[in-house]
Parts: sequence; C-alpha cells; structure tokens
Amino acid sequence: MTTPASMSIAKVRWAWFSRIADALAIAVAVSLPWSTSATSILAILWLLALIPVLRVTALKQTLRIPAAGSPVLLVLFAAAGMLWADVAWADRIDGISAFLKLLVIPLLITQFRQSDWGQSVLAGFLISSVLLLAASWILVWLPAASLLWEPKQYGIPVKDYISQSAIFTIAAFFLIERALASWRSGHPILAIACVALVMAFFSNIFFIETSRTTLVVIPILLLLFGILRLGPKQTLGLLFASVMLAAVMWSSSPYLRYRVTHLFQELQTADSSTGFRLSFWTMSFHALQEAPIIGHGTGSIADVFRRQGSNSAVNPHNQIFAVGIQMGFVGIAILIAMWLAHWRLFFDSTAVAWPGLIVVTQNIVSSIFNSHLSDFTHGWIYVWGVGVVAGMVLRARAIKHPNPGPHAVVLQ
Repeated sequence: MTTPASMSIAKVRWAWFSRIADALAIAVAVSLPWSTSATSILAILWLLALIPVLRVTALKQTLRIPAAGSPVLLVLFAAAGMLWADVAWADRIDGISAFLKLLVIPLLITQFRQSDWGQSVLAGFLISSVLLLAASWILVWLPAASLLWEPKQYGIPVKDYISQSAIFTIAAFFLIERALASWRSGHPILAIACVALVMAFFSNIFFIETSRTTLVVIPILLLLFGILRLGPKQTLGLLFASVMLAAVMWSSSPYLRYRVTHLFQELQTADSSTGFRLSFWTMSFHALQEAPIIGHGTGSIADVFRRQGSNSAVNPHNQIFAVGIQMGFVGIAILIAMWLAHWRLFFDSTAVAWPGLIVVTQNIVSSIFNSHLSDFTHGWIYVWGVGVVAGMVLRARAIKHPNPGPHAVVLQ
C-alpha cells in the first residue's frame, strides 16, 4: 500500500536523480572540448542517472516529434543494414557504433523539456571553450608552457585543429548572440566583453590553426544571424564590418593566405589532403552506383574502398557518402530528413533556438568535407547541442502556449 510518506520519499528521490542527471549533462558539455575519455565516462554516468527518472510516456511523446524520431529511424535503418553487409561482424558492429550516439538525442530532448538547467549546459560548454582558448594562446605566447603541457600541434592543446576550430566557431557565435542581448538589455560593458572574446576566438582560428571548412561555415552563420536576429540595415552593417575584418585578417595573416591559396595547388596534386578527398569522393560515387538503393550494408566502407584498390581508406570524408555507401539513397534520405527536422526546429528568431541552429548548420556544412556526424567529438557536440537546445525550445514553447497537444509537456 502506498502511503503519503512513501510517496514523499519517492518524490525526493526522483528530484535527487533528476538533479544528478542535469549536473552530469553539464559535465559532459564541459568535457567535450577537452577529452574523449572523460566525455565517454560522463555520458555513461549521465545515462545511469537519467534512467530512474525517465518516464516512458514522456519519451513516447518526444519520439512523435520529427527532431527526435528521425535520429532513431536512422539508427534503426543502420542496424538493419548490418544484415546485408558482406563483411565480418566486427566491421558491422564498428559501423553501427558510429550512429548509436544519435539515440541520445530523444533522451536529452525529454530531459530538457522538463529541466530548467539547459542554459547551464550551454554555459558549461562556453566556459570550457574559453578555457581551451586561453590554453591555446598561452602555448603560443609562452612556448615554455609546452614543457608543462605538450600540445598536439602548434597552439592546439588537445585533439586537432579541425575540432578546435569547430568548437571555437560555435562558441564565438554563442557569444555574438550574448553580445546582442546584453547590448539591447542595457549592459554595454558585458556586450563589449563578449565581443572581445569573439575576436579572440576568431583571431585564434585565423592566425593559429585555420580549418578551411570553418572559413565556409563562418559567413553562412553570419548571414543567418543577420536574417534571424537583426534588421535589414543592421544585417548590411554586420556584413560590411565582417568583410572589412576579413580583409584585415587576410592582409595580416600569412598562414591564412597560405591555407586558402594552397588549396588550388592541392587540387593539382594527388598526394595532398584535397587530392585524397577527391579520390575518396570518386570511390564513394562509384560505390553508390553499385548499390544505390540500400547500399552495401553497415560497416562496409573499408571493404568497398579495398575492392577499389585502397588498402588504408576507411572514411569517405563526406557524411552523405558515409551513409550512402552503407545504406544507399534510403539512408541518405533519412539523414537529410533528420538534418532538416533539426534545422527547421531551430530556424527561429528567438534567442533560445539560436545555439541549436549554430550546431546544426556547422555540422551540415562541415559534413560536406568530413564525416563529422560519425566522428566522436563533432558527433557528440551535435548530439548534445541538438538534444539540449531542442528540449529548451520545446519547453519555452510549452510555457508560452500551455494548451495540450502533441508538443505539450508537463513541467516539473
């Protein structure tokens, strides 16, 4: 028999586990710029804390939303793709493992439709990114610091320059929104501080280690920011200022000029990063022609490339090809539907949706040149960013429009 006392204890226990799950979600966000091992451990602990408080009815409700259901559909089709893959089961399992992280998205959406700690998760990621920025500049300005912390590359404390550029781009555009909000709310000093950090992030990208993918992402995000958060005149002003800033960066950074102009030389050379990509894309296109509908099966990428004469290639460096080789045009359609569902959810003029739009847009653009959804750091940033911000967006809409319906949520 359930007594009021036992109900009270259960409620306290539920609230306790909920807060632990929230705190661990913040911890995962903090770890993402720094450590794959820490992220893996903390994500497992987060899941263990979330399971006791996860309500099946709330999860079912979440899965009806395209932003939550489409990642699950992609994983299910990838699981089915293991059945027709003509490779060892170890390769099939390795293939499906690249997609399993997407199952976390509906769990995070469910959690942050109820929790009010979403902003803390974003703040944790931002603060961690600022600390990584500080570490990067310290290694550049004080070379002796490398005796205490051995960098991966020049100015790269951890991971690689592509990951660092992506993290810094996301953080910078978070701060651009914060600067605008602070200025409009009458806090000019805070707005100036945010702009200063934005410049520090961009300076690091342009002067220390430039990812050419980032050079494509930045103007697209600037244009989206102007369309969604500014008026026409302000947007033109932002674009003009951006062009002037880009001209200054170009004239003052020999490294930036080298990274851009060297691309044209690489196009003429097979033994270069650009040449390798073109080779991977050519092989991927041929593989897609061989099995266009449902692909060669999950885990088949290395085998497909091996049969075309490459004994080392395991990554097509394009997310659409990475899915298409394994799951054909059906898989590609599901992938694009997922991206569109997430992008549509966040294509909103509200400030709460902006971080999600940054993460999705950055992933879509970068996935043209890399298989970033399948990679660890980029994939988990996508999962955590989409899951948390989608929950926040749906929570905000439920508070604003409390009428019951398919997107209703019971706030705790």
